[in-house]
Amino acid sequence: MAGRIPQSFIDELIARADIVELIGSRVPLKKAGHEYKACCPFHDEKTPSFCVSPNKQFYHCFGCGAHGTALGFLMEYDRLSFPEAVEELASRLGLVVPHESSRAEGPSDGVPTGGEAERTRALYGLLTRTADYFHDNLARSERARAYAMQRGLTAPIMERFAIGYAADSWNDVLRRFGGDESAQRDLAAAGLIIERDAGASREAGASREAGAAREAGTTLSSGASGSADGTATRYYDRFRDRLMFPIRDTRGRVIAFGGRVLGQGEPKYLNSPETALFHKGQELYGLYESRLARQALKRLLVVEGYMDVVRLHQHGLTYAVATLGTATTADHVRRAFRLVSELVFAFDGDRAGRAAAWRALQAVLPEARAGREIRFLFLPDGEDPDSLVGREGGERFGARVAAAMPLSEYFVAHLAEETDIRHADGKARFISLARPLLERVAPGVYRELLVERIAAALTLPLERLQPWLAGEQEPSFETPAARARSPAPRGSPQGSPRGSAQRASGPAGRAGGRRGRPVAGRGGLVTQAITALLHFPAAATAVDEQQRARLAHVQLPGVTVLAELLEQLAVQPDTTLAQTLERWRQRHEYRRLCELAAATTLVSDATAAGRELSEAVRRLLQREHARRLELLIEKARLEDLDDAEKLELQALTLDQGAGSGGPHSISAPRKLG
Repeated sequence: MAGRIPQSFIDELIARADIVELIGSRVPLKKAGHEYKACCPFHDEKTPSFCVSPNKQFYHCFGCGAHGTALGFLMEYDRLSFPEAVEELASRLGLVVPHESSRAEGPSDGVPTGGEAERTRALYGLLTRTADYFHDNLARSERARAYAMQRGLTAPIMERFAIGYAADSWNDVLRRFGGDESAQRDLAAAGLIIERDAGASREAGASREAGAAREAGTTLSSGASGSADGTATRYYDRFRDRLMFPIRDTRGRVIAFGGRVLGQGEPKYLNSPETALFHKGQELYGLYESRLARQALKRLLVVEGYMDVVRLHQHGLTYAVATLGTATTADHVRRAFRLVSELVFAFDGDRAGRAAAWRALQAVLPEARAGREIRFLFLPDGEDPDSLVGREGGERFGARVAAAMPLSEYFVAHLAEETDIRHADGKARFISLARPLLERVAPGVYRELLVERIAAALTLPLERLQPWLAGEQEPSFETPAARARSPAPRGSPQGSPRGSAQRASGPAGRAGGRRGRPVAGRGGLVTQAITALLHFPAAATAVDEQQRARLAHVQLPGVTVLAELLEQLAVQPDTTLAQTLERWRQRHEYRRLCELAAATTLVSDATAAGRELSEAVRRLLQREHARRLELLIEKARLEDLDDAEKLELQALTLDQGAGSGGPHSISAPRKLG
């Protein structure tokens, strides 16, 4: 795993970035005074309320409240994680993202530095050139084009997915890109060529390959067994006579390939192996293209094949993606839910399809929770998404997706098929099967609703079912009269065995109510001071070192944040608002700071901001001075002060006479609310 990205690099990234250019490449901006405006890309509106400030390197929508820096925009608009947004912005600026290593890590512990980083860039470049070569091959191969057209693919969709063709040769890619030993190592590292079995003799290996070639109807070229053209004999091409589907990461870089055989050969689909760039349990084919569609991405439809994805996109279902020759994994699900709140799995309606669907359900259970929808679509027997969407069109297929079965219904239906819930034995078996599955679901609203659905399916009272599913009791279907005659368990109260647990599990903190959003406005002295600092960081120089040291002792909400900002900006007064916010991104105060950064300020320049900041700090110190003085005087009335307190009281009294605030010892202040 890569180490932490240094804060200094993030500062440099924000300093070099032009937020107007970045957002303008995705949203049409119009100049409006010192700022730029547009209709907000994050909500529907007719009158522009989305503003981008080149001076602050910050955007804000007055309609929906969206706001942030260049990195924040990439995260929201392109739906990237923070590290991915850093990589994307760095790539635009031609920078390489560094990573810090902990002491426990060696230089090769997953952190691409020096030669490693150079090798990674070389592999990306090689895969991109190979994808271009395959794409050009498709244009040159009449047979491959005819096959693609016979499968219903149009020229625009093949261009969008960069579909290509691997020639019917054992060494086409090897001869094209493997000119020397170093290049051949790169091809092997990228998964494009295969090394012959080192344990077999040259003759035995050649014999096996020749046999395979005869079986496939091809001729083994010298690149696999000889060196007539100087090409190494250790390797041969992985992909031969296949329609090629480049697999791209979230930034659009080619990381691997999938190949579909032309005709009836086996295996039908062949994928790149696991490499330094490609981990099939994490990637979803078509995800990059889905995000490029620029339609509101609210759901993802997970299918099984590359052709399924391409054909669905061709018919307007641009939210289709596919797993890469593997069952759905937890990483797939987490990646999907970072982008959307609805996930639909499509499977064939036959026995194999339903078995795959049940495995997918078990994989997604830990990610099921309130606010997320997980559904299952079962296609008619003998159909796959490719054939069905071609036969009935995108609109009807989309209606099938919209009507897909919710996870809770499929959960109950599948277990009901495994048991006979008309009888007590079947219900007990149902509960025993459901119990370990429910343990995978995180506690919360969704789990409670799923239990309620099970209770309804089994026609059992919820209060009886809950202890059985929790494993606190074994299922019992005695009649009420028989239960009344049974003695209560020793040490437990009569009546409901879960009464106290049910009372304890009720909503907590109800009397306190919900926390509301911070109210906009000028606010108190601390809010005024922080707002002035955010909008005009150079104003920090108006507060001297002694004042900053004394401010750290003030016991008021938010003063610790103000003091920390002052310390940061006094050292680097040329820091921009965007850089300041990025330094606080991982802190819980970040959201509130963004709100203050988005607020309109009446201060016009750094000089005026400095005066306002200085006055706010002076008044805060005066308040603390008065509070501490009052506290010591009151304590002196009730008991004797120690020597340190007497000296402090004397100093505070003298300071009061001089009209200034003095130093005093204070407990740790509270943080910004």
